[in-house]
Amino acid sequence: MDGEGRFLRPLAVAAEKGVAAGSVAGSSNVSASIFGVMRGRRRRSRARDAAATSLEQYLPRGTGSALTIGFLAAVSIYGIVLGGHMEDFRQAYGEPQHAVARALGFGINQINISGLVELSPTEVLGAAGISPKISLALLDAAEVRRRLELVPLIKEASVRKLYPNELSISITERQPHALWQQNGELFVIATDGTVIDMLNDARFARLPLVVGDQANVQSKDYLKLREEAGPLKSRIRAGILVAGRRWDLKLDNGVDIRLPEEGAGAALSRLAAMERDQHILDKDILSVDMRMGDRLVVRLSEEAAQIRADRLNKKPNKQKGPEI
Repeated sequence: MDGEGRFLRPLAVAAEKGVAAGSVAGSSNVSASIFGVMRGRRRRSRARDAAATSLEQYLPRGTGSALTIGFLAAVSIYGIVLGGHMEDFRQAYGEPQHAVARALGFGINQINISGLVELSPTEVLGAAGISPKISLALLDAAEVRRRLELVPLIKEASVRKLYPNELSISITERQPHALWQQNGELFVIATDGTVIDMLNDARFARLPLVVGDQANVQSKDYLKLREEAGPLKSRIRAGILVAGRRWDLKLDNGVDIRLPEEGAGAALSRLAAMERDQHILDKDILSVDMRMGDRLVVRLSEEAAQIRADRLNKKPNKQKGPEI
């Protein structure tokens, strides 16, 4: 105790207690910091887990496997390139980028084609350039549409990619209406007379035939005449437009029917009645000219004309009376 009544302690003891107290307080702060860091790490881990779970909900099942396969395919192709076998690879599997896309699950497994009338699915796919070596992911739908619409028989095309591996093609075909012969060549024409293509397909050989300048744009008139011909329709093989105003008809036996400019349908009806009653078209004739209104002019073949001339020139002998 000092002179003022206070207890005195050794400095060493006080220092030790201070150090001890400080150590306890410091350890408390350190522990708090460690627990805070651990809690922060746990929060970040939970956030990462939640993000991964959310991403998995949107990715299709098997995405990881597909990516793995794609990676291995890319590595394999790289090895093929280094080995100098790229051309062999292209012939067998197509372009490398398409091969990788197919390995990732973006091949074309299903193709739906609608609107076909004259064309076949094989013809459409060939014109579009679509083969098993193509992938859906790298397919240029606009280019496929452009290529399809270059086909004369295709008026319009629509192409849609339906992921992961389906392709939809819609076709609107031009309707072949008739055949048009001009300058010795045959063309397939549409209803408005537009030339679709040259006749190089036997499917169109059955179409009605029109011949002559501008006959393509007047083909509807010819087809109407065919319908008005009644039972003679099946015997008409071609319509020949004369001077852009009237039609001559060529029958299956080679006989020409010359129709008037006005009243052609009525003239055909009269001819059908004569054929029914007199079988005029089965006779040895070359043509029937119906341009004279109510009169009909028939031209005989040379042989028939000669026979008829001989008959007319041959007169019966007059019997002589008894001599007186």
